[in-house]
Amino acid sequence: MTFTKLRTALADVIAIPVTPYKDGALDISTFKMLLRRLIDSGVTTITPNGNTSEFYALTTAERHALIQASADATGDDAFLLLGIGHDIQTATTDARLGRGMGIPMAMIHQPTHPHISTAGWVEYHAQIASAVPDMGFVLYIRNEWVTASMLVELSDRCPNIIGIKYAVPDPTQFARIRDLAGANRFVWVAGLAEPYALSYAAHGAAGFTSGLVNVNPELSLALRDALRDGDYALAGSLLARISRFEELRAEHRSANNVSVVKEALAQLGLCDRSIRPPSREVNDSERNEIAGILADWATTHNLLPAQRRPSETAVVA
Repeated sequence: MTFTKLRTALADVIAIPVTPYKDGALDISTFKMLLRRLIDSGVTTITPNGNTSEFYALTTAERHALIQASADATGDDAFLLLGIGHDIQTATTDARLGRGMGIPMAMIHQPTHPHISTAGWVEYHAQIASAVPDMGFVLYIRNEWVTASMLVELSDRCPNIIGIKYAVPDPTQFARIRDLAGANRFVWVAGLAEPYALSYAAHGAAGFTSGLVNVNPELSLALRDALRDGDYALAGSLLARISRFEELRAEHRSANNVSVVKEALAQLGLCDRSIRPPSREVNDSERNEIAGILADWATTHNLLPAQRRPSETAVVA
């Protein structure tokens, strides 16, 4: 597989799947079903062990089990972009494990450390990417202090760094760093999901990440197509239908980011709503509002896999 194919795979909706639990443990069979549902709906790029997957709440054994399950469930039907992070050795171990299972790409989560220097930030990512040279890497940038010169230095040292998932809520800053680092040096991805997909696309983003796609794949893919066609009016109308769902996810400093998605999936009968601390399940008011959003979406989008009948749903009234 060439990096050219991987770059093309990044210029798309990048789904971040949830990690379902059953009695507190991983529910691997449901996880595989949710991945197949994404693929059967037309999603072609998936990031297991991402933030919507509750990456930081997973043990090492659980991360590795999800890597194996992802490889088993997708086969050659989708491109996997494995989420990795923590210390350099841990990230490298996960990347090598995924590569050994045929996973072609990895996204490096932002380093979690109270004292980060610019040189240390570059070295952290360079050591991880250099350890698996035949794997494509994407950097997850959530801090505005990351400069274009840092990205250029990394690219020069590690040509297998092929993408930037930019998650700073500032389209102007995104446009500036993209231009300074080189529009074609990386595939630039809007890392703040659908709410920023339109503004970032106007400044050159080729794809966007999504947690909402777990619930409504058709809507996320319709937004992708509108952005590809340059139909910003249609994109705006689609975002209007998405907005309240994403607002609920963003409330309380994004505390509900994953729990809203899991609640929606639970109401559709697709997985359990349970979530690990420090996150929490949504409250009754939020649960009822999510039910209303699902009812609205169902008027124009098929929210259930083909094998499920409407009578099998479990939407809260």
